[in-house]
Amino acid sequence: MMRRSAARLLLCAVACQLAALPLAAAPAQTAAASRGYIEHQGPPGSAALPFSDAVLSGDTLHVAGHLGIDARTGNAAVDPATEARLVMDAVRRTVEAAGLEMDDLASVTVYCTDLNLYDTFNAVYREYFHGHYPARAFIGAAKLLRGAHFEVAGVAVRPPRAPSR
Repeated sequence: MMRRSAARLLLCAVACQLAALPLAAAPAQTAAASRGYIEHQGPPGSAALPFSDAVLSGDTLHVAGHLGIDARTGNAAVDPATEARLVMDAVRRTVEAAGLEMDDLASVTVYCTDLNLYDTFNAVYREYFHGHYPARAFIGAAKLLRGAHFEVAGVAVRPPRAPSR
């Protein structure tokens, strides 16, 4: 009986000590507090869409799928090379809005409705990078929104900062 009482007393003492310690923020709370959002900007007068163009979580930027939309028509450009340039310009605007550069992209996914446009897309794509290219997938898709041939999404990572002296 005496041993049980001593064990309970010890357990209560440890619990009281733990209760007095300050609690660290839960990882989920810390992560949510460090997120930044690049809001989607649709054409003037259009309804707000339920997604962000990108989410910056720590040093990682998650870029949503972008389309090469012609501002005059609200649809994809008719010429695939022009559409490829429009979609890559849209990705670059989003990446730069987060304070990063295209060369910070680590991974890119391209969805395409016609795999015969692979070379057309690549001719434009390579102009947006200096040095190493990000990892990339080029995936066939039956259909994309607004008649687009291409949709591009990616993940960029902020490079480490040089230590200050």
